[in-house]
Amino acid sequence: MSPSGTQVELRHGDYSAVVTEVGATLRELRHGDRPLVAGFGADEIRPNFRGAVLAPWPNRIADGVYTFDGQERQLPLTEPTRGNALHGLVAWVRWDVLEQDAAAATFGHSLVPFTGYPHPLDLRVRYALDDAGLHWTVTATNTGSGPAPYGTGPHPYLVAGAGRVDDWSLELPAAEYLAVTPDRLLPVDVEKVESAGFDFRSPRVLGDLFIDHAFTSLATDADGVARVLVRAAGGGGVECSWVAAECPWVQIHTADRPGEPGDRIGLAVEPMTCPPDAFNSGTDLVVLAPGQTHQTTWTIAAL
Repeated sequence: MSPSGTQVELRHGDYSAVVTEVGATLRELRHGDRPLVAGFGADEIRPNFRGAVLAPWPNRIADGVYTFDGQERQLPLTEPTRGNALHGLVAWVRWDVLEQDAAAATFGHSLVPFTGYPHPLDLRVRYALDDAGLHWTVTATNTGSGPAPYGTGPHPYLVAGAGRVDDWSLELPAAEYLAVTPDRLLPVDVEKVESAGFDFRSPRVLGDLFIDHAFTSLATDADGVARVLVRAAGGGGVECSWVAAECPWVQIHTADRPGEPGDRIGLAVEPMTCPPDAFNSGTDLVVLAPGQTHQTTWTIAAL
């Protein structure tokens, strides 16, 4: 069996995708012969969190410690070099394929409560292709008897075309970003994007700029949709869009891994319902009441 489990292939028109059983991971997304995300082979262990679903929190929790409903909890330190609990609890578990047709599939996972996160959740991830691209929906229902802290986000590395991150331009409609500590990437304060050279409200080439930050204060179109566009020098590109009220934050990462094959091969664009360490700050944290359901969707499309 593949390290990433069962491979579910989807197709609609010029779009095709492959989603894996492990992590309900988006392993491939193509428009014709052109990759829209940095993928990996069916026989590979997924590199890092490439294409994973992040729940019940995205990004980092400092020291893996948080207090909720009057109780302090300790999570596993899944980013041990920085001392953080990273990207939730379901990126490395097997999901069940609940529904599937030619262009769409739904995966499900029942999150088992434990001392660090004593909240059972019913999680669903649906991938659906149509003429507008790939729609990636995450749904969570609190099946427990008490309130549950919750956040989510995806982890695709967008590929604009030929070349690498340095060669592409970014259009990011964010007026503010979250400054972080350089060693652990934990929140310090929200600042204007101009202060760090992170103003991409007008598209410009990324060059050798390093980014691994959460952005907010997102401008939207008339329908409330925020759009991040990454374009190749020779034309074409890829867009990630979502309703900003559902995900008021987006993590951008230039995939800096010096000396590794995946160094700056794709730009991580991760819409998030909350910022890093939201289990501690409470900023935009979703609190699910017993029986309550939360749902949000992102779309990835070729330009």
